[in-house]
Amino acid sequence: MRVTLLLVGKTVNKHFVELIDDYASRVKHYISFDIITIPELKNTKNLSAEQQKQQEGELILKQLQAGDYTVLLDEHGKELRSIEFSKYMEQKMQTVSRRLVFIIGGPYGFSPDVYAKANEKLSLSKMTFSHQMIRLIFVEQFYRAMTIMRGEPYHHE
Repeated sequence: MRVTLLLVGKTVNKHFVELIDDYASRVKHYISFDIITIPELKNTKNLSAEQQKQQEGELILKQLQAGDYTVLLDEHGKELRSIEFSKYMEQKMQTVSRRLVFIIGGPYGFSPDVYAKANEKLSLSKMTFSHQMIRLIFVEQFYRAMTIMRGEPYHHE
């Protein structure tokens, strides 16, 4: 199984980029993991939020392959504690045969078409974070899940 993190727009804060890259490289010691970035839309000043979500949604759907299991990182998704997320990942590693794709949308969220295609939705917090920051939080939690599965000392109860 491969795990992919699909993002809309590049991460602009260089500190986030460094940390995301660090955690992504750590994750790769445990599982095949890659990050795909869809370019940001141009001239969004002339687009409504709905139009922007629709256009981003079309770009997201083009990145998905037959057999992908897709999980939206969405404020309305199920919340898991870190240990629960580790168990979730362990279960997915046994049941997903191809790619497990986590998707972080743009600032306005996802289009109805992307919601329709998703297998699940997860939320990383009841709080609202920028879509730039949530990338770092997700990759850190993914790394934490891998270390919990292996019984390594990164996570403390």
